[in-house]
Amino acid sequence: MSLSTAGVAGAGSVAPDTPVRAGRRGSGVWRWAVLALFGLYFLVPVAASLWFTVRDRGSGGFTAEHYTGIPGAEGFAETFGRSLTIAVLTVLLSLLLMVPTVVLVDLRLPRLRTTVELLTLLPLVLPPIALVVGVRSVLAWAPDYFLDTPLAEAFFALQRPELPWILVLVYVVMALPFVYRALDAGLRGTDLRTLTEAARNLGASWPRVLVSVVLPVLRTSVLTASFLTLALVLGEFTIAQILGFRTFPTWILEIAGSRPQLSVAVSVLSLGMTWVLLLLISALDRRRAGEESA
Repeated sequence: MSLSTAGVAGAGSVAPDTPVRAGRRGSGVWRWAVLALFGLYFLVPVAASLWFTVRDRGSGGFTAEHYTGIPGAEGFAETFGRSLTIAVLTVLLSLLLMVPTVVLVDLRLPRLRTTVELLTLLPLVLPPIALVVGVRSVLAWAPDYFLDTPLAEAFFALQRPELPWILVLVYVVMALPFVYRALDAGLRGTDLRTLTEAARNLGASWPRVLVSVVLPVLRTSVLTASFLTLALVLGEFTIAQILGFRTFPTWILEIAGSRPQLSVAVSVLSLGMTWVLLLLISALDRRRAGEESA
C-alpha cells in the first residue's frame, strides 16, 4: 500500500527534474540602464542637430525660419518631387515583382525557397559602389555599340534627368532583400494555400486572387516593404551622385555649404517623418494582431 501511494504521489508531482533558477535581482535595472544608454547615443546627436537649426546666432534666441523656409527653398520642390516619384515607382515595381514570386514559391515551388532567398540577398553582398560602377560602365559604352538603333534610344531614355528610370531599376535591385523578407515573414504566419484554393474553387482568376485575397492578407507586410523601400530611396546618395542625377539627398549636400542650418533642418525633418511612418506601421501591425486574436 505504501509503494502504490508513493508511486501515485510521484506521478502527480509537478516538480521539474531541473530546478528553475530564480531571476537575478537587479536584472531589470541593468536592462533599463542599457536601454537608456542606447537611447542617449541615438537622441543626443538628433537633439544637437535640432539645437543647431533653431538657435539664432544673431539674437541668441530661437527661430523656426529654417523649417518654415524649407518649402520655398530653391531646388527643394524639384528634387523632392523627383525622389518621391522615383520612390513610388520603385515600390510599385518591387511589389509587382516580389508579391507573385513569394506566392508562387509558397504554393507551387517550395523547394526553390532557399534559392530565391539567396538571390534576393545578393544586393547585400554586392557593395553599392561596385554595382553603380558596373551600371555606369554599361551606360557609357552601350550607346556607342548600339548607335542608331532602338536599343540606344532606350539607353538614352533611361538617363533622362527629369525622371531617371535607371535609378528606379537600380533601387529595385537594392530593395529586393527588404521587400522579400517582409513579404515572406507575412506569408509564414498565414494559411495562404487554403485561402487561395477556396478563392479558386469559387471561380476567381489568379489576378483576382492576388488582389482580393493575397494583398489583404499581406497588408501589413506590404506596408512594411513599401516603407523600407521608400526610406531607402529617399535616403540614398551614393548611386545618384556617381551617376550624376540631382535627387533629394544630393540637393541636401549642395546647400550644405551655403545654408548649413537649412540642410540640417531638412535632415531632421526627414528623420522625423521616417519615425512617424514607422510608428504608423507598428500601430497597424498591433491593430491587425488584436483583430486576429479577437
